Amino acid sequence: MLLCLCYIVLFLPINLHSPERRLIELQIEHADLDAWIDRLDQELPADQLMLRRLKKRRLVLRDEIVRLETLLEPKEPA
Repeated sequence: MLLCLCYIVLFLPINLHSPERRLIELQIEHADLDAWIDRLDQELPADQLMLRRLKKRRLVLRDEIVRLETLLEPKEPA
């Protein structure tokens, strides 16, 4: 999935501040955090404080991704 997202980023319009571009950047950051959290969780002993902070950041990213997806999706007719 990360490879697919990187491919899409290369073909985005030049507008660096578009919501579409921001959404993809957030999705990439979220995927990176997922991988980092998985690696940290495998370490013995795991740094619990760092894991909590990363998980909290991941939740904030997820909320922002959902907000942008809702903003960008066309409204369904009533």
